[in-house]
Amino acid sequence: MTDEPEPRFEEALGRIERIVADLERGEPALEAALAKYEDGVRLLRLCYDQLERAGRSVALLIGVDDQGHPSTAPFDARPTAAPEPGDASPDRLAPRP
Repeated sequence: MTDEPEPRFEEALGRIERIVADLERGEPALEAALAKYEDGVRLLRLCYDQLERAGRSVALLIGVDDQGHPSTAPFDARPTAAPEPGDASPDRLAPRP
């Protein structure tokens, strides 16, 4: 592991998008492509970890009690819709059997 600070979510996502574009164009040689792929998988895991941490800190306002105090419920981060074609998802970068 390197001593580099963890990139912000937006920066990591941008790097993933550039990696995917490079790989789709077939630009890097095989060895460089594999290194980019591994970096993309690492960044993708980092993004999902950051989203999970953010989801744990979010509560949904579900109403107000009789005294005017807000009532909350934990945020459910499970996907509610299928991903759009072309979205960067773990399956898109996952190795094929």
